[in-house]
Amino acid sequence: MFEKFEERDDEFAKLIRRINPPRVVIDNDSCEDATIVQVDSVNKHGILLQVVQVLTDLNLVIKKAYISSDGGWFMDVFNVIDQDGNKIRDQELISYIQRRLEEDDDFVPSSKGVVGLVPSEEHTCIELTGIDRPGLLSEVCAVLTDLRCNVVNAEIWTHNARAAAVVHVTDDITGCAIEDPKRLATIKELLCNVLKGNSDLNTAKMTLSPPGGVTHRERRLHQIMFADRDYVRVERPEGGAKKSRPHVTVADCTEKDYTVITMRSKDRPKLLFDTVCTLTDMQYVVFHGVVHTGRMEAYQEYYIRHVDGVPVSSEAERERVVQCLEAAIERRGSEGLELELCAEDRVGLLSDITRVFRENSLCIKRAEISTKGGKARDTFYVTDVTGSPVDPKTVDSICRQIGQGILHVKWNSNSSPKKPEEKTIRFLFGSFFKAHASPNI
Repeated sequence: MFEKFEERDDEFAKLIRRINPPRVVIDNDSCEDATIVQVDSVNKHGILLQVVQVLTDLNLVIKKAYISSDGGWFMDVFNVIDQDGNKIRDQELISYIQRRLEEDDDFVPSSKGVVGLVPSEEHTCIELTGIDRPGLLSEVCAVLTDLRCNVVNAEIWTHNARAAAVVHVTDDITGCAIEDPKRLATIKELLCNVLKGNSDLNTAKMTLSPPGGVTHRERRLHQIMFADRDYVRVERPEGGAKKSRPHVTVADCTEKDYTVITMRSKDRPKLLFDTVCTLTDMQYVVFHGVVHTGRMEAYQEYYIRHVDGVPVSSEAERERVVQCLEAAIERRGSEGLELELCAEDRVGLLSDITRVFRENSLCIKRAEISTKGGKARDTFYVTDVTGSPVDPKTVDSICRQIGQGILHVKWNSNSSPKKPEEKTIRFLFGSFFKAHASPNI
């Protein structure tokens, strides 16, 4: 009976959508330094994440955002630029953005489905999680190479002494996804042994997704680390570089029965995706919001309720929201020295590179692995084993071992923005709600 009701709800949602299709306006004239993307659509849980995901997957930078989704209608405005700080002028890209944001399939998923996932038939997806330790990625890559698996794409995050990875592999001979059940079982067994090490016998996890499965890599990483409770703070040993912490507050907006979340943190690419993704997966709905970014700091403010219509109602829930949003901001924070590898791709390349890092006592805090057209382009964020900046002499030695012109130093994160001042919180939407509040409320 309940399935019939769900199917009826889905059909009704599709009917409403056909009557009121989404409207997307992309404007390069109204703002001097950014392209404005305006989206008007029937509201649905997860729609904000879907829009933000489309923009961030194109490596566009969201400088400002204005969010409103009260009354069953979704009306959002995003100020975006490209990676070089310019407006979006490419007409093909503009048409693609408009087409993606207006597609029915993306905006009305089945109520049983998951927001924002993309299918793949070309590779086998491996998901890993366990206690972080120096050399872990090197050991994983060595096992995959021995098992004749070629890593075509991967992303690895570490946070609060936990590590998570989503790795896409193919057979090193056929270049296709691995489907043989016995071989998959061997891969799983050996990788689990690596993840468990000597101290992670109970919490290390590894899953395999068959070809045709669905995944959005970055969202899965957030979900994996959230399920692994990486948001729970751990005691850190003395020493290492100090990190700037995000400043997250959760307060009540009694005029409209909302919970107000404010976040101040160092600005970086994909920050909005990370926070909206976490709120969505925690089953919260953003009804109003603003995002502003400056040279160093980003400010986010959201008026939220749980999907059941209730605001945050207990101190324990309030603390959990703060912890989870702090973790969402920190997971992808660029920590340490950024190294970029550009080379001809070959089986075992990643294993060789990470082995060199391990032998020189480097810790990989985050990594993005990609291959295209026979070329490998990998980015690693590294520190020494204590979490301190890497000695320049060590970097020179590594470059010589790997090959001059193959490994490049891109960026070093030694500075951090000033800690937000403690002061009375003034919400950007506060005056709006007061002006529209009924005296009888």
